[in-house]
Amino acid sequence: MVNTASIIEGKTFGQERALYGSRQLTVKACSFDGPEDGESALKECSDITAIDCFFNLRYPLWHVHGLKIKACNMSPLCRAAIWYSDNIEILNTKMHGIKALRECSDIDIKQCDINSDEFGWFTKNVKVDNTNAVGKYFMMQSQQLEFNRLKLTGKYSFQYIKNACFDSCEFDTKDAFWHADNVTVKNSIIKGEYLAWYSNKLTLVNCTIIGTQPLCYCKNLKLINCKMTDTDLCFEKSQVDATILSPVISIKNPACGKIYVPSVGSVIMDNDSYKGQIIITDTQL
Repeated sequence: MVNTASIIEGKTFGQERALYGSRQLTVKACSFDGPEDGESALKECSDITAIDCFFNLRYPLWHVHGLKIKACNMSPLCRAAIWYSDNIEILNTKMHGIKALRECSDIDIKQCDINSDEFGWFTKNVKVDNTNAVGKYFMMQSQQLEFNRLKLTGKYSFQYIKNACFDSCEFDTKDAFWHADNVTVKNSIIKGEYLAWYSNKLTLVNCTIIGTQPLCYCKNLKLINCKMTDTDLCFEKSQVDATILSPVISIKNPACGKIYVPSVGSVIMDNDSYKGQIIITDTQL
């Protein structure tokens, strides 16, 4: 165990549990790497600051209470880097190992580069700003989220999330927001197939939606001044109130509510139990 209020600079740690149980420790320009291939370097620690460090070994930051990470590099070999931890700040850091963040709380991420499948599962109270991310199943079953200026590429993102707000984001991700509950997305671009099926209380404001078969089987869905591009078979069996500012290729069997749209290529209403209204706003066409 390292003494309290310690600073370690320019060292390499390769052994298992190298700094286990440390308190009030700053590691600066250190490498967690080596032929020993040790795991869990900073497990069960508190009040840890890592600056300009290289993490190349598995599970380095589990059960850490109070964690600041700045200008660090977590390589693809740094699997499952931060689990079961809380009160976390991550700034200007590369997080490139699979499952980099899981079952953590009270997290602030800024100016980071994330390339991590299964990132952010079961996390809560998360703020993300000005960050790029790549990965499958991003943030699944997380809650209390505030994302600004996130650029995300992936698949199956934000499934089963609750209580979230996104602003000025760009998403290129298939199957995003499935089963999401109480989510607002503003001023954003969302590209992908099968957007937000089975969601509840999803609100989209000033967004551009791109891709086939969006927003089906939704409850309490709202679109406010949104644009839709290359969207067909929209709103199937959804409870929806929408104001759309661009033409839509096709709308199919909205369950209920009103859809205001300048024009629709085709309207498919082949089931009498679904009674959503489609109101054409551009009467000049």
